[in-house]
Amino acid sequence: MGPLRVAVVGGGPGGLYAAVLLKRLDPRRDITVWERNAPDDTFGFGVVLSDETLGGIEHADPVVHAALQAEFVRWDDIDVVHRGTRHTSGGHGFAALGRRRLLEILHERCRQLGVNLRFRSEAPSAADLARDHDLVVAADGVHSAIREAHADAFRPHVEEHRCRYIWLAADFAFDAFRFETAETEHGVMQLHGYPYTVGDSTVIVEMREEVWRAAGFDALDVSESVERCAKIFTEALGGRGLRSNNSAWTAFRTVVNEKWSHGNVVLVGDAARTAHFSIGSGTKLAVEDALALAACLQEQPTTAEALAAYETERRPVVASTQRAARASLEWFENLGLYLDQPARQFAFNLLTRSRRVTHDNLRLRDPHFTEAVERDFGCPPGTPPMFTPLRLRDLTLRNRVVVSPMDMYSAQAGVPGDFHLVHLGARALGGPGLVMTEMVCVSPEGRITPGCAGLYTPEQATAWRRITEFAHTQAPGTAVGVQLGHSGRKGSTKLMWEGIDEPLPDGNWPLVAASPLPYKPGSQTPHELTTGELADVRDQFTSAALLAADAGFDLLELHCAHGYLLSGFLSPLSNHRTDAYGGSLTNRLRFPLEVFDAVRDVWPGDRPMTVRISATDWAEGGTDANDAVEIARAFAAHGADAIDVSTGQVVADEEPAYGRSYQVPFADRIRNETGIPVISVGAISSWDDVNSLILAGRTDLCALARPHLYDPHWTLHAAAEQGYAGPGVAWPKQYEAGSRPPQTGRLDAPKPRLTLGG
Repeated sequence: MGPLRVAVVGGGPGGLYAAVLLKRLDPRRDITVWERNAPDDTFGFGVVLSDETLGGIEHADPVVHAALQAEFVRWDDIDVVHRGTRHTSGGHGFAALGRRRLLEILHERCRQLGVNLRFRSEAPSAADLARDHDLVVAADGVHSAIREAHADAFRPHVEEHRCRYIWLAADFAFDAFRFETAETEHGVMQLHGYPYTVGDSTVIVEMREEVWRAAGFDALDVSESVERCAKIFTEALGGRGLRSNNSAWTAFRTVVNEKWSHGNVVLVGDAARTAHFSIGSGTKLAVEDALALAACLQEQPTTAEALAAYETERRPVVASTQRAARASLEWFENLGLYLDQPARQFAFNLLTRSRRVTHDNLRLRDPHFTEAVERDFGCPPGTPPMFTPLRLRDLTLRNRVVVSPMDMYSAQAGVPGDFHLVHLGARALGGPGLVMTEMVCVSPEGRITPGCAGLYTPEQATAWRRITEFAHTQAPGTAVGVQLGHSGRKGSTKLMWEGIDEPLPDGNWPLVAASPLPYKPGSQTPHELTTGELADVRDQFTSAALLAADAGFDLLELHCAHGYLLSGFLSPLSNHRTDAYGGSLTNRLRFPLEVFDAVRDVWPGDRPMTVRISATDWAEGGTDANDAVEIARAFAAHGADAIDVSTGQVVADEEPAYGRSYQVPFADRIRNETGIPVISVGAISSWDDVNSLILAGRTDLCALARPHLYDPHWTLHAAAEQGYAGPGVAWPKQYEAGSRPPQTGRLDAPKPRLTLGG
């Protein structure tokens, strides 16, 4: 039967639509909506909905859908204006209407169905509502009083961001979704504009907090701000003015809740979570919440089970949307990094900022625009960006794919064996531009585990030469790189599958580090290296580099990440020294740079050398993105040819923000702030991601680990799936018969499950 007495707090689209659906599903329900504002009060102007959301509305309530369809303005284009040049990308498909009109449609539908609407009415307390109703739907927005009343249960986290923005409107309709930048004496500002009726447009003006203050907006009232914004963007507005509607400068707040329900109270819309306006998902998510909540209440036998099912269903969708929204938000926060990009690449970068729009689907939406971006980038005709070459010193990589270093823990006394030959050889045959070894340790005491490979004996060098010769002979065009490192305080541990970072039960060797700090409770305490011992370690690196050159490696990477020895010097959380090698970032860089210089001196001058860093420790007081820029700049000044940008694994109590391509923004910032070539890593899983990131100018190379464990021939298959057969990749003769993708079966999309008729 489900809940019969329902309270909805908040008269926005999510709350109203939830009331409509719940009443339609069971007309016996007594549903009351409390809204403290008047019926025609609203904040903002236009609302954009996707075809996916409209499809759900059509099946759940054709009456509302028909009313919306009659009001929509539709358009396909996005205009990006940068330094006076406008580039247009088409095929995107938007539908918008006025927020006030949307509310009117939902008000009317509520009244038709018998929902009790109480405007200008404060809802009873959260406790009273929960006691007197079977279900309480908290749709009371980003500042939700119900959420705060049950904060101990919902456990909200609210993060305020770095830009200020204001919602305004113009009395004309843009003919596209328009993004425009203004480079002022105070800093860069941006305009987001889109039509929502045949004669009106939403206009959002946004800028960094420091720019907002420098420009004096903090001292202006709303009318003065509106006038000032119109002057700044006079060209975009055609000299027309702007108007406000309860408008105010504000900073966006990302809301996340650990739980979305408590007893018979459930959060929907912005009360549950927020997504930045630059991906246009606020109303969309609220309406989809209402659809999912109604469906779960219809499908599940009890309210408790329905609320649990609602959260289970919606949380992954919302998490994905919030990740995309954060990527978009941070792109606009860091807009200044991209101002010097060519206008068309800047437009492509903007369009793909959230990772929801990618190179592949943008090519489908607007092939002419995408081909022009590729042409500007230097892609030969018919060549995906990932298959364009890259030159580092005298080494030309035939494509932008790197097999990322992956510890295999399968060496005997540091000697790589048949497993390494097959493992690395298979990936070399798979077509990448560069195959990297695992971290190869420079001394027995520098190993992570007993199974780690090394380069400190002639026998090891001979074994590595066997692998490089196989790759160069059987997979010509694929380069092989060696990553040299020392475990530092993270050594003398079990093999990964026996207990990662767990100390060996016996056979331990002594550890050395920047400071005598164990990696985690129960770990061995390392010895703090003396000045003389630092010189010994430096010599171990140079000896390993000489062996690596003789073994035929094409590139050398110095491992200064993940909490190993050199990384331990860089991080203030693991380096507590008081001598010349500790304290300031300059001092913490001293030993890693000394090692780099020593290795660079013996490494052949025509072969490139890269450095892997952890761009953040993901821990308070540790290395952050600002430090990472300076670390990268320092290594580049000493001759590094590229920076391999990873994150974390420096301290055991880190709190990483995982997600698709989650480490790329750190590489992006380093590249665009310093001009240093970068290698991006971290949950880059598709060739479409690789193409998108490279073409947008966020990275130069993409290193993939797990995808190459899943598919050793990942790059060959990426070429086949894109119909590419040029010089950027080559199928071994023995495998040419498999160079076309096999046929697959048909997959039909699931039918909408909430259909209520007319």
